[in-house]
Amino acid sequence: MATVPLISDEAASPEALTVFDDIRLKRNTDYVNNFWRALANDPAQLQAVWERLQSVMGPGTLDPLVKEMIYIAVSVSNGCSYCVHSHTAAARAKGMTAEQHGELMAVIAMASQTNALATALQVETDERFSARSD
Repeated sequence: MATVPLISDEAASPEALTVFDDIRLKRNTDYVNNFWRALANDPAQLQAVWERLQSVMGPGTLDPLVKEMIYIAVSVSNGCSYCVHSHTAAARAKGMTAEQHGELMAVIAMASQTNALATALQVETDERFSARSD
């Protein structure tokens, strides 16, 4: 259950309704999901998150399916059920197969385990792994 009301089109402010209309237009749908409806309680935040999401998830050097799979991995790690479900649906719509999903889950589980072990053991990073972009 959401901690804020899910704003209907009828209850939306003009600013929120503008974002809802943009979501419908750009996604070629008549549906605005609950995440956006919850954010509509703060129209400025709704607008900012929608703009940022379009920028990050839009065309770039990473394939759209790869972006969705990264989103799933972070959502699993953060325990966000809503995002796991919504981005799994988006990844499937972009062509993710059941085999790819299974492999993704295995990678997430493996990374979670090795991250926990490295953290628990306080293993120092090898100098050759230092991630610098010189």
